Amino acid sequence: MSTRACVVLLSGGLDSTTCLAWAREQGFECHTLAIDYGQRHRVELEAAARVAAAQGVRDHRVVRIDLRSIGGSALTADVDVPKGRDESAMAADVPVTYVPARNSVFLCVALGLAETVGATELVAGMNVLDYSGYPDCRPEFVRAFEAMANLATRAAVQGARFTVHTPLMQLDKAGIIRLGVSLGVDYAATHSCYDPSPAGLACGACDSCRLRAKGFRDAGIPDPTRYANPL
Repeated sequence: MSTRACVVLLSGGLDSTTCLAWAREQGFECHTLAIDYGQRHRVELEAAARVAAAQGVRDHRVVRIDLRSIGGSALTADVDVPKGRDESAMAADVPVTYVPARNSVFLCVALGLAETVGATELVAGMNVLDYSGYPDCRPEFVRAFEAMANLATRAAVQGARFTVHTPLMQLDKAGIIRLGVSLGVDYAATHSCYDPSPAGLACGACDSCRLRAKGFRDAGIPDPTRYANPL
């Protein structure tokens, strides 16, 4: 198995796009994986394809998993996406935009793809600072998944060791943006909004939009996001 191949979970958002640029900078041969899970912000799948093409990825895949069938989230059910919240409100509790077990499911699919293409490295955009209270974005979760991957796979039984890289884990949004810009990322190609307009424009008011906009302000870098209602 190649130790230089990796699978990057690529949503088409700011964080995962930065992760892809980081992985390429590390010299990995990148296979990218987007998950069509029934999310209301399906425009992100188009963004993922754009980003993969722009960064020269030769193997970009979309896997469909219908998480709408279990619901439980504002992203997969007919539940309003919270708008206009400040950072203290975002951090007060796990928000309704949390998708039950999403990162566990996504990483499992990425792990399966890694075994298929002969990779031992997974790359994902989890972040413990700007994470909106999601429990599956914490370092403890990532390490636990890594331990599971090294118990539950044929490749591991045969001697391979899987590593889950989370290069953004300790960066705030401004730091992530600065890193991406240093790596040549075009953030105009990305999408972060949880509740975009029919034309795919960002709402500017959901948690993801507000964190993204603040990151650009704090980084001192112009925000290329197209907003339905300019901030």
